[in-house]
Amino acid sequence: MNWQEICDNPVFHDLPFKVETNQWGKIEMSPATNAHGFYQVSLIHRLAKLPVAGYPISECGIQTKKGVKVADVAWGSHEFFQRNKLENPYLESPEIVIEIISPSNSRKEMKEKKELYFSAGAREVWLCGEDGNMAFLSEEGMLAGSRIIQGFSDKIKIDFL
Repeated sequence: MNWQEICDNPVFHDLPFKVETNQWGKIEMSPATNAHGFYQVSLIHRLAKLPVAGYPISECGIQTKKGVKVADVAWGSHEFFQRNKLENPYLESPEIVIEIISPSNSRKEMKEKKELYFSAGAREVWLCGEDGNMAFLSEEGMLAGSRIIQGFSDKIKIDFL
């Protein structure tokens, strides 16, 4: 099955898991919590309100050298979306890829995903911890904040928590 066939197959439509593929095209699934969903929506809401010329996207499928990885949130410039439209998956990464860390994510897995996103063209990878704390990374390492979207909060707060 290729990525589009997986997306079109009704068997996968209502799963409570995020579906990705590995380098052999095999399906991998990981569970998502409600907290994960709230952080995802909060990030998208904040990114959508920015005066920067670009767009957020949730569940962004990105072709990497080890299969299709699905970023929880990504942000692409207007130019990125003009080039790539609604391709599925994107053959290049949007400029910013955001992963929300879940209890099921290992450090090794997140390190590998970060490297895959950078090799696919991401300029920054952001990690949102289970506590809402943000880490901003470039290929060179940790950043004090985003260089692309300056002033983005280093803590995502959920109002009722």
